[in-house]
Amino acid sequence: MKVINLGENNSILNKFVAQMRDKDVQKDSMRFRRNLERLGEIFAYEISKTLDNSVKPYVTPLGIAQIPTYDEKIVVATILRAGLPLHQGILNYFDDAQNAFVAAYRKYDKGEDFHIQIEYASTPDLTGKTLILADTMLATGASLEIAYKRLCEEGQPFHTHLVCPISSAYAVEYLQKHLPEEGVTLWVAAIDEELTSHSYIVPGLGDAGDLAYGEKK
Repeated sequence: MKVINLGENNSILNKFVAQMRDKDVQKDSMRFRRNLERLGEIFAYEISKTLDNSVKPYVTPLGIAQIPTYDEKIVVATILRAGLPLHQGILNYFDDAQNAFVAAYRKYDKGEDFHIQIEYASTPDLTGKTLILADTMLATGASLEIAYKRLCEEGQPFHTHLVCPISSAYAVEYLQKHLPEEGVTLWVAAIDEELTSHSYIVPGLGDAGDLAYGEKK
């Protein structure tokens, strides 16, 4: 699995990440959602540079323009609910893409132990397509692994791009061990070193779903 950290380069992306992390700016849920959407747009633009292209004719009022555009059929997927603004940002650029959704959450067992429970998955056939699977936070990597494998039950993608703005170092290592070496790229904006005993990323940014849509029971 290839890992690309866009946060290592100086760009406006880091400003959006800084605002998402800032506990005072976080009070504005609309700004939090918009910054996630902006990140989705930046990731989509960077992913677009990796796609296979071919030159195609486009008819203008005065003639024919030969323009290279991507050939791959794209499916944009997300893990509900925190990933929705990120999903929308990616979809803003890949506006002809098909869509997939996975409802997954931590179901706690005894003590601090938990497992990932999937209650819902909706996806088109992924065979030979480019899958972009987005989730805001990558703590342990388990939910993304399970969501990826569940989606691949509906066909093997040509290539998968995992988009996770904030990741832990543990999760990156975990996915490198549990996902294919070829055909998968992980895109992040920041990699944080610390993961608490409750599997929360530090410094992280808190609960992305709550920050975007309000606290849940």
